[in-house]
Amino acid sequence: MLSSISKVGMNSLKNRSLFVKSFSSKMSGIHTPLVPVQRYHYEGNNMLKDSIKIVDPEAFEIMKNEKQRQRRGLELIASENFTTKSVYDALSSAMSNKYSEGYPGARYYGGNEFIDKMEILCQNRALKVFGCDPEKWGVNVQALSGAPANLAVYTGLLQPNERIMGLDLPDGGHLSHGFYTPTKKVSATSSFFQSLPYKVDPKTGLIDYDRLEENALLFRPKIIVAGISCYARHLDYPRFRKIADKVGAYLMADMAHISGLVAAGLIPSPFEYADIVTTTTHKSLRGPRGALIFYRKGVRSVNPKGVEVMYDIGPKIDSAVFPGLQGGPHNHTIAGIAVALKQCLTEEFVDYSKQVILNSKALANQLMSLGYNLVTGGTDNHLCLVDLRSKNLEGARIESVLDMAHIACNKNTCPGDQSAFRPGGIRLGTPALTSRGFKEEDFVEVANLINEAIQVYVKYQSVAGKTIKEFKEFLVTNEEFKNDINAVGRKVEKFTEKFDIPGNDEC
Repeated sequence: MLSSISKVGMNSLKNRSLFVKSFSSKMSGIHTPLVPVQRYHYEGNNMLKDSIKIVDPEAFEIMKNEKQRQRRGLELIASENFTTKSVYDALSSAMSNKYSEGYPGARYYGGNEFIDKMEILCQNRALKVFGCDPEKWGVNVQALSGAPANLAVYTGLLQPNERIMGLDLPDGGHLSHGFYTPTKKVSATSSFFQSLPYKVDPKTGLIDYDRLEENALLFRPKIIVAGISCYARHLDYPRFRKIADKVGAYLMADMAHISGLVAAGLIPSPFEYADIVTTTTHKSLRGPRGALIFYRKGVRSVNPKGVEVMYDIGPKIDSAVFPGLQGGPHNHTIAGIAVALKQCLTEEFVDYSKQVILNSKALANQLMSLGYNLVTGGTDNHLCLVDLRSKNLEGARIESVLDMAHIACNKNTCPGDQSAFRPGGIRLGTPALTSRGFKEEDFVEVANLINEAIQVYVKYQSVAGKTIKEFKEFLVTNEEFKNDINAVGRKVEKFTEKFDIPGNDEC
């Protein structure tokens, strides 16, 4: 008996060996690597079930270091936030395994019963959070992020080379609103459509609505974008609506930065006036990195003959998202958005959003008391724009200096800047640190630490080089400067120790 089993085993091994040789010979001409591919044997228990810490220590170490960077520093980038543990749970769930091209009830794959339920849940919550009547509004939750969401709107509603007006990038607008330079069409929007930017009043930093109206009457855009990426004041949506009606344009509101504050009912909402509203979900909304596109349904207007003209933009936008610009949606992200939207309906989220605004005002006021100029002279929302030009400083250099002190912000153009590569300001925002529990008095200290780091640079500015190359060399070679800026960094680390950070413990 044993000998027959042994023969069967030997024959099995022999057959397997022959198969491998035959398979290798047949496959030898299919793939020839350009460089040798080094394989390795996995030493863990089960690569499908082991944690990332075991499966890929190298990647885990990078993730852990990023978490430590976020914990020890001051995250002041206005477009960033710390999302919640429950959103993380959704992002790492089984929802990420599923393909689901199409929309609920009309998929190109099977097995989408619960995918459909999650997408419908997300849609219903999105409408509820922003107080939208489902009979008058629809929402697409599949767009991968903000710029693709905006491009989907343009693609759905415009023909190539039709016209858009958006706030100019140096004046606080966004790339996806049609930005271009004299020599280059920077974004896809300006490549595929004609765009004319509107501007702010250079004296006040406020949007010049009169000039916007004059230019709109001449340019006749099909879409006017009421949206910002760095504008610290409320938008006048009623005025935008009047201008759009005068020229027969759709009014599209891009509330990516301020949607959390709108959801909390703390600042003016665009929904009463806009035809389309887009937003990201990871900024003040505190969700994962995704986007929402809201669009009106029902009656748009009544023509002179008394006939109702109906909105038809929803199907066009949905078709632009899929199949126009995307394939399968990221279902784990849609699940995370649904979780974040539920949190937006809590009293705690309203309290958080109130604190975001209070903290922004505290930061702005302290910076002004320290002698810094703020564009528009203050803030109404989550951000402030510091104009450094009066101090003979450049935003890009100050961003790098602050980064060395563990203070993360971003360089930003100010009204009148000639180059986005050498902007005159820095943009600061409060959502992320507010999620860590910072209050007004803490942001007073944040302003003081920013000023201390800037003053270190001012001390060495005369030897910091005239060119960007010389400046970068100065940052790594001047030991006295490095000692002084590292001392500020240690103060920042000590200050942030008492504040928790949301999410997972290690990464």
